[in-house]
This record gives sequence, structure tokens and C-alpha cells, in this order.
Amino acid sequence: MELFTKFIDTYPVFLDGMLLTFKLTVVSIFIAIFIGLFFAFLKISKIKILELLADLYIFLVRGTPLVVQIFVFYFGLTSLNISQFWSVVLGLAFHNGAYIAEIFRGSIQSIDKGQMEAGRSLGMTVGLSMRRVILPQAFRRALPPLGNQFIIALKDSSLASFIGMYELFNVATTYGSNEYDYMSYLLIVAVYYLVLVLFFSILVRYVENKMSISD
Repeated sequence: MELFTKFIDTYPVFLDGMLLTFKLTVVSIFIAIFIGLFFAFLKISKIKILELLADLYIFLVRGTPLVVQIFVFYFGLTSLNISQFWSVVLGLAFHNGAYIAEIFRGSIQSIDKGQMEAGRSLGMTVGLSMRRVILPQAFRRALPPLGNQFIIALKDSSLASFIGMYELFNVATTYGSNEYDYMSYLLIVAVYYLVLVLFFSILVRYVENKMSISD
């Protein structure tokens, strides 16, 4: 009963934190998709220097903790008068872009090579064939792992609390510290994360179903 009372009493502040978490996740993933697509093209370009550049980027992301990457972006970009919000967004986008690059690379390479040849036989350029024939099919195949990456990014956004952003996790730990009751507020914040994960899971499933119908 006491836990429910705390949930009701604090929901305006937690809703603000949830909105910030939502914005961090959506904006960073939106940027990460373009980063990932760019490096996926480098990986499949068959130009050695471009492949090495993509490999280096992916190695750096995988080889260093996300919290370190966020701190690097935060201290590096705030010195250039870039806001805290955008520093975290770019840090998350930089991190997720590497994993999305591998998702897109695998999806593009899974499309039968005859699809490209068919586009070329119709008079399309390589770029046009890629855009109109290969990418739509690759995106459909990439959607489930992209949805998983979206949810991972949502949970990873909690690391923004380490630089003082008042997102969901920071709200919970602040209340827990003030009232010497971390467990109650950690349970409360878990509910908010579950709601967000459920929302994004339903959204991804809806898009998947829409695409399967269009096929």
C-alpha cells in the first residue's frame, strides 16, 4: 500500500523523467539509423580503406563501455557549447550506430544478388537499384533486430544519469537517496521502463505486421 502511495505521489516527476528518456531514445536511434546505414555501405563497398574505416568504428564502439563514450561526448561537446541533451543523444547514436551498421550489413547481404541484377537489367543504376529494390527488402528483414536495438537503447539511456540528466533512473535514485528508500523507487522506475518497453514492442510488431501485409 505504501509503495502504491509513493507511486501516485511521485508520478508527475516520473512522467517528466519518462518523457526525457523517450526523447533521448527516439532522437538517438533516429540519428543512429543514418549512421548505421552509412557504415553498412562502407562495409559492403569492397573498397579496402572504407571497409577498414567501418571496422575501426565498430571496433571502437564494441571495445569501450557506453558510459565512457557518453562521458567523452559530454565533456568534449559541452566545451563547444553543445547542450547536455545533444551530447547524450550523439553519444547514444554513436554507440547504437555501430550495432545498427552490422544489422543493415547482414540484411543487405542476405538479399539475393539476382535482385540487383534484375534492377540493372531494367536500366536502373546501382544506386537506384539499391534504393528501390534492395533496401526495402533489407529493411523488412532488419526490422526485428532493429526493434531489439531500440529497446536496448531505451534501457541504455539510463546511463545519462551519470552526467546529471534528470531522466527516469536519476529520478528514482534521487528520491531513493532523499527518503533512504532505494528499493521502493527502483521498483517504481522498473514499472515505467516496462511501460516504455511494452509500447515500443507493440509499435515494432505493428510495423512488422503492416509490412508483411504489404508484401
